[in-house]
Amino acid sequence: MQLDDVTISRLITRSFTESFQEAMDIDVAIGGAGPSGMAAAYYLAREGVKTVIFERALKTGGGMPGGGMMFNTIVVQESAKAILDEFGIRSCESETGYFTADSVEASAALCLKAMQAGAKIFNLMSIEDVMIREDDRVSGLVLNWTAVHMAGLHVDPLSVRAKLVIDATGHASEICHIVVDKLHGRLDTEGGGIMGEKSMWAEVAEQRIMENTREVYPGLIVAGMAANAVCGTHRMGPIFGGMLLSGKRAAEVALEKLKSRVPS
Repeated sequence: MQLDDVTISRLITRSFTESFQEAMDIDVAIGGAGPSGMAAAYYLAREGVKTVIFERALKTGGGMPGGGMMFNTIVVQESAKAILDEFGIRSCESETGYFTADSVEASAALCLKAMQAGAKIFNLMSIEDVMIREDDRVSGLVLNWTAVHMAGLHVDPLSVRAKLVIDATGHASEICHIVVDKLHGRLDTEGGGIMGEKSMWAEVAEQRIMENTREVYPGLIVAGMAANAVCGTHRMGPIFGGMLLSGKRAAEVALEKLKSRVPS
C-alpha cells in the first residue's frame, strides 16, 4: 500500500473534530488528568456517564509519573490497595500497610482503564473560564489550546456544556479559583473562599481528603489535591492512596448529583 501524507492528515483532523464535537455536550467534565481525575473518570464512565477530561499538559498522570523527587516509585496505603488491584497496577508490600508501585505504570494504567471504560481525554487544552447560567450554576468549561496560553496570543476560546464539573487540577485548584476570582462565588468552605494548602502532613491530609471531596459550588465538585487545597488541608506528598480514593469518591458524589437531576 502506498502511503499518502494528505490522507493521513485528513484522517487525523476528521477524527479529532468528530471526537471534540462529541465532547461539547456531556454529563461530567473533569479538569485535570492526574490520578484523582482519571480515577473519577473511570468510575463514572463504567456507569455509562458521558465523561471527558481536559488536561493542559502533554502527558497524563499529573504529578504521579515523577514519584517522589523523580524517584519513579509511589506509595499507597492499605486502604487504597484494592484500587491498585482493580486497575491492574502491580505493587508489593514493602512495609506493613505500605505498598509501593511503579509511578509510570500506575499513571499509564489509570489512563488506559479510564479510556477503555469509555472516558475521553483531551490533552494540551487549558481551562480559562467556566460557563454560568441564570441559576449561578457551573454549567460547563471554556477551553483554549495550552499553546495559545504559552505564546501569550489573543485567541478566543470555545465552550463545552456539562451537567457537572470536577476540579481535579491539583495544587492550583484552577477551576475553583475561576469561580472565586471571576464570579466572586462563595464556596462551601470554612471561609467561603479557597483556604489554601498547608505544609506536608501525610497522615492528616490522607484522613481529610475524603471529607473534602464534595460539591463546593453548585455544579462543581473538588477532588484530589484540589480538594485539600480548597478546604485548607495539608498536602500529602508522594503517597497516592488518598488521591485514588478521592477520585472514586468524586465519582460517587457526581453519580448522586446526576440522579437527583433526573426528572421522576
